[in-house]
Amino acid sequence: MNGHGRSGGRPTLEEVAARAGVGRGTVSRVINGSSKVSEHTRAAVEAAVAELAYVPNRAARALAANRTDAIALVIPEPEARFFAEPYFSDVVRGVGAALAETDVQLVLTLAGSDRERRRLAQYLSGHRVDGVLLVSVHAGDPLPELLAELGIPTVISGRRSAGETLPSVDSDNLAGAAEAVRHLLGRGRRAIATITGPLDVYGAQCRLDGYRQALAAAGHPADEELVCVGDFTEDGGRRAMRELLDRRPALDAVFAASDVMAAGARRELRAAGRRIPQDVALVGFDDSVVARHMDPPLTSVRQPIEEMGRTMTRLLLDRIAGKPQSPDGAGGPGVAAVVLPNSLVVRESS
Repeated sequence: MNGHGRSGGRPTLEEVAARAGVGRGTVSRVINGSSKVSEHTRAAVEAAVAELAYVPNRAARALAANRTDAIALVIPEPEARFFAEPYFSDVVRGVGAALAETDVQLVLTLAGSDRERRRLAQYLSGHRVDGVLLVSVHAGDPLPELLAELGIPTVISGRRSAGETLPSVDSDNLAGAAEAVRHLLGRGRRAIATITGPLDVYGAQCRLDGYRQALAAAGHPADEELVCVGDFTEDGGRRAMRELLDRRPALDAVFAASDVMAAGARRELRAAGRRIPQDVALVGFDDSVVARHMDPPLTSVRQPIEEMGRTMTRLLLDRIAGKPQSPDGAGGPGVAAVVLPNSLVVRESS
């Protein structure tokens, strides 16, 4: 018999059952990986599947299992920031790599405005995805609670606090920032300023804490006049740098909490006639493509962003499949949390 069933088209489940000499339900159990089938029966069904070249109908399987075979990557940021910040494309690349060997589809959703959030809530309430990857969440964002109410499995990248209640994947923001500041101190810099990210983002707060801790450990308590809050944008970095130069014209180093803000700071330093690194050393965070293409190339804290995307995806797929997950102590009680190490990449800017 050729690879098609008696129907003359695509072979059916019934034809596989007839060939194997078993019931339709038994074939379904074998295809769905049930353990409630004898090895002899499983072998017969698998042989019939191979002989008929039977391909399961994924949509029907998903419907029967109350599954959609899709997950959403939700980024509650404006479209402009999504396309300007290399961090997000690296996350998407990592998520895509983790899904490459699966049949799961990825739905990318930006929800930077209240209107977009309302539309997203309506979409998710229809249970059109099996789970959600949530990236770049600000404190007070209602999305995590909404997902909890809907009972949708969720993994967050970038914890909202030390006691994050959702399974999470993060990088060690505090240690990475501290290493950047120790590097600047080792270069003989003493008036070290920082441009922070928005402080309602836990990772940005951790980077500021790392800056302060490294200075304190070296006997140089942080001077709050050298701390300026930014917003992870290039314009924000430029505005903060201008303010820092007004406050402390003699500053000799800047740790920016993102490469994009460091690019803005570099433009403002150049406009003010400051040479990098001779007059002011500059360090960023992320080690994105921005860092490598700056002039001079930027020293930056490398986050394993693609690996974070892969890890959070695997964690979510395990949750959807009902696999047990053990915490590593980085999140709230009983919550799976993964914290990946960062490393400093030294280039000509420092």
